[in-house]
Formats: sequence, C-alpha cells, structure tokens
Amino acid sequence: MLLSKSFIPILKDNPSEAKIKSHQLMLRVGMIKQASAGIYSWLPLGFKIMKKIEDIVRQEQNKIGAQEILMPTIQSSEIWKESGRYDDYGEEMLRIKDRQNREMLYGPTNEEQVTEIFRSSFKSYKSLPQLLYHIQWKFRDEIRPRFGIMRGREFYMKDAYSFDVTDEDAFYSYNKFFLSYLRTFKRLSLTAIPMAADTGPIGGNLSHEFIILADTGESKIFTDKRVFDLNSEGTKLEKSSLEQLRTKYEQYYSVTDEKFNNDEFEKMVTEENRLITKGIEVGHIFYFGDKYSKAMSAAVDLPGGKKDFVKMGSYGIGVSRLVGAIIEAKYDDKNEIMKWPLSVAPYDVALIPMINKNDTSALEKANNINNELIKHKIDVIIDDTDENFSSKIKKMNLIGAPYQIIIGKKSDGDLLEFNETGGDTQNLSLDKIIEIITKQKVTN
Repeated sequence: MLLSKSFIPILKDNPSEAKIKSHQLMLRVGMIKQASAGIYSWLPLGFKIMKKIEDIVRQEQNKIGAQEILMPTIQSSEIWKESGRYDDYGEEMLRIKDRQNREMLYGPTNEEQVTEIFRSSFKSYKSLPQLLYHIQWKFRDEIRPRFGIMRGREFYMKDAYSFDVTDEDAFYSYNKFFLSYLRTFKRLSLTAIPMAADTGPIGGNLSHEFIILADTGESKIFTDKRVFDLNSEGTKLEKSSLEQLRTKYEQYYSVTDEKFNNDEFEKMVTEENRLITKGIEVGHIFYFGDKYSKAMSAAVDLPGGKKDFVKMGSYGIGVSRLVGAIIEAKYDDKNEIMKWPLSVAPYDVALIPMINKNDTSALEKANNINNELIKHKIDVIIDDTDENFSSKIKKMNLIGAPYQIIIGKKSDGDLLEFNETGGDTQNLSLDKIIEIITKQKVTN
C-alpha cells in the first residue's frame, strides 16, 4: 500500500480536545473522526486494527465451544419489562418509538434478547450447555462522554452468554470464559489481571473484571504484585484444570475499588507486595444464576418430568475499547512512537525509501522489496512521498508498524537498514528480514 494513496489523514500536532494518549493518537493519525459527542466514524487505519482484534476475540471464543450469532441493535421494550430492567436501567438507555408508537430501545446489552432466543429454542436439559456470543454495536447514553472511544456512547462489543442446568455446570462455563479471556489478552500483548468486581446493573453474585494497568484508567485497583507472575500456560478445558487456574489467581488479593476492604488487603498482602494504582477494564464476566431465566420463564425439562430455570452467565469484551487500551499500554507519547503488537498491527512493515526527485531508484527498490514481502504474506506500507527523512520516520513511528525498512545511503548492495520501530537499526539481507518477521507472525 502506498502512503500517498492511503486514507490516513495525519495531523501535525495533537488535537487540543484530546486529553489522553489513545484519543490523541487516534485523532492525530486519522484512525477515527468524531461524528457527534461520544460517537465516531472509524477510518481505514483504525478500522483495520479493530477488525484484527475482533478476529482474535472470535477465535478464542470458538476454541471454548462458543457459537456465534448476531442479535439486532434495536430491541423491543417488552422483554426488558419482563426482566424488570426497563425502568431500572436508568437514563443511559436510549429509548425510542417506532411509527406504530411501540417502545423500542438501542441495546446497551443483550441478556434479555438472548434469553428470549433461548427460551423459544431449547426445551430439554439434553441440549445444554449452550454458549452463545455475538459481536455487535452497543449504545449507552453516557452523561459525559470523554476520552475518545474509551468512554464513548457507541461502542463495538463482544458479549457471550452461557446456559446450564446446574450451578456446578454454570461455574464450569464461567471458568471456560475466564481462561478464554486470559488467552485473548495475551495474544494482544496485554497483561490483563482478573479482579473481583461489583456486578452492577447486570446483577448476580460472581464477577471478575479484567484490568490492564494504565495511569489514565478509571478503575482504581488494589492488588498483590505476585499476580503478575501468573499465566495460563498448559491449562486445559477440563473442569479440574479450569478450577485450579481460577484458584491460582484468586489466592492473591486483587480487587477494584468497589470491592476493596482495607483490613483484608493489609492482612493478605505484605507491604512490599502491595500495589495501588489505576487500570483500564478490557473485559468483564458475570454469573447471575436464574435472575433472567426465572423472570422470563426460560426453563428446560429435567429427568423425571420436572422443569427448572436455566443458570446463566454473561461475558463482555470491549472490542473497540481494546484499540484505545493497547495504545494506552504501548504508546510512547514523549517520543511519539507507537509500536502495535504484530497480531493487530495495521501493517507489518513500513518501507521508507529516501526519494530524490531526480532519482527514483530507491522507490523502485522499495516496490521490488514489497513484491517479495507480499509473497510471504507480509503486509507493507510504503512512504512514497517526497518529504524529508525525519518527517517520514516521524509519520511511520505514529502509524506504528512493528518493523521498518529504510532504503537510503546506508543500504549497500543486498543489505537493508532494518529496525523494530523505535529500536536500533541493523543492516540485514531481505531474506533475513523475512525470516525474522515470519517467525514472529507464527508466534503471534
């Protein structure tokens, strides 16, 4: 892809209205454009990154046996009145009426809608468990939208729902999603810590937020530093393995401010291991038993002719929010360098030829290199503009391809100037560069 033909409207300076790193960068490199307060158009660069994140989220949901559906953005008020949440949800819900004067709403979440789908489709315990998910736009009418897509009104979200016969089976489903989230965030190069959290308007008595550390985060967290040494490597989908994983995390004190108890914190965590800081919520999982199934009569036939209400959980990941969260975690705003994780980068490599108006050989060489990289499924953006070297580097540092190839005075013969964005440059052959990138792409 040639930069001159790309729709990447880069601004010279950070927009004055943007107060945090992610909002600044996303506006500056033209990832998004505000349509109205808290609502954004996603332009090619930002949209490409978000879709890559979506693919990873989808892959990890599929691995635990969740099945994808697609529910509408507009829902009937009737199912919300059944659950009792229509009047309780508050002013964040955007309520509308159609031309028949029927009360509708722009869905802020989908517990009611998916419960209605389930109750009309499943009648026997033999069909359970069922794990269903979709990836769809949501709307919550925030009173004060801010920080760009981090606290907007419209957002892109993966929400999943589990249906089980017993509490024990439901905890097994809950733990599957617990593992899935750890794996998802690791693939995004994020260290997300599961923390006991308040259930809020969703309801229930078991909940974990997945938090990444960030000074701009809105969640205050209290945790044991040792939790950062844990990982989910080797965890299988068997019930005992998943229970051990959650127990391993829950042995360390790790909560958001809603659940914080100072006496417990000081009792469970030694002073040198205490960490009080801020973080960004990137995922949230809930178990709420029969809260919705009982209210909406979602029951299945059991052996012996009895019926019982199914046990449910819900599991959310903010797909669009993750774009901002990765920026908050990875962007060096002091040096104006963004290095996207290779798994979601808009381009794998930035090719930067030093172009002279009277000599096009560097651009021709870049095109030849691009053709070779394409053969190895390496995605490239070429800065074919005639700007000076420092301007080119500055632009590409902002766009954030993980690797850069510079074709200039130091590119002698078959050797090319190569670096990880923001890192030291070394002279390597194209074959070696392809080997390095290909190996990393396989790992990611």
